[in-house]
Amino acid sequence: MSPITAALKPQSLLIATDFSEASEKALRHSLALARFFESRFCLAHVVSSLGPTMAGPDAIAACEEAVLRETAQLEASLMRSGALNGIPHKFIIRHGELWPELREIIREENADLLVVGTHGRHGIAKLFFGSIAEQLFRQADCPVLTFGPHSHDRPWFDTSSAHPTFLFATDLGRASLHGLPQAIAAANQFGATLAFLSVIPGASSNRDSMNCHEDPQRRTLERLLQLADNAGLDLTPELYVEFDSGAPASEKILQTAEKIEADVIIMGLHESALPGVISHLDLATTYDVVCQAHSPVLTFNCSSEHGPGSQPTRVTISPPLQAGVISTDGLGAKC
Repeated sequence: MSPITAALKPQSLLIATDFSEASEKALRHSLALARFFESRFCLAHVVSSLGPTMAGPDAIAACEEAVLRETAQLEASLMRSGALNGIPHKFIIRHGELWPELREIIREENADLLVVGTHGRHGIAKLFFGSIAEQLFRQADCPVLTFGPHSHDRPWFDTSSAHPTFLFATDLGRASLHGLPQAIAAANQFGATLAFLSVIPGASSNRDSMNCHEDPQRRTLERLLQLADNAGLDLTPELYVEFDSGAPASEKILQTAEKIEADVIIMGLHESALPGVISHLDLATTYDVVCQAHSPVLTFNCSSEHGPGSQPTRVTISPPLQAGVISTDGLGAKC
């Protein structure tokens, strides 16, 4: 199975949990995904070695015993409710440093998809704090699906419902485009409309030039058109070009996702070890999107290529200062 196919139809699904309220939503979705795709389901919890170790061996033993008891209670509850019926499953408890242990579990279980939940920006779980988050997003051997506190419960993978909409955020750079092949494949698999969004820095919003080749808005539009027309999408894609106008890029992503009622936000991440660099958006921006979005966020750090194709494209350009909306239908743009 190819990496793209595995990510979109996981044979092995892993949820990392801290048993918090934030993890409950991710757990519900994980079980629904596992049932829908007939995947193996694995729940993992890592008991941090730092606090208990400083407190002594008795504290370590007490902490591990409490976690084992809570895990057993959760499994029994899920069995009684029927949530695990017919789903091959495993519960794993490890003791040590969070990311090294979790990475090892991902590899041991051959996980095709990692699912996590977060409390949000002002109550962030330990799983999403500092270097742990950066390692999780950039170094995980599989795609990561994140459910924030505001994410909805719409099951986009239920193909019996109306056509979903997926939002792919990109700056058209190499790093962010790593997620494009998966975004295209996901849209086609689920019969979804794929919306492309590129946010142009506010410094580029000067529209004094009348030459379309010097106009950043037009350049961005033409590049998006090229990507969309060669994507081989089953449904007509939508393109959105926004200026940040001094606001964080995350605000434009979140506003666009809300406007089009996106079922999933997809982002391609950088594989580099450079600190703080995971895409065209910095780590803080990614946090904002993950923690404030009303839809789950799917992140990839792979670099597969997508095949050629052609599809007419609906384009929406939002000019600076919200002066109006220009809609363009077809395969090209004119100045």
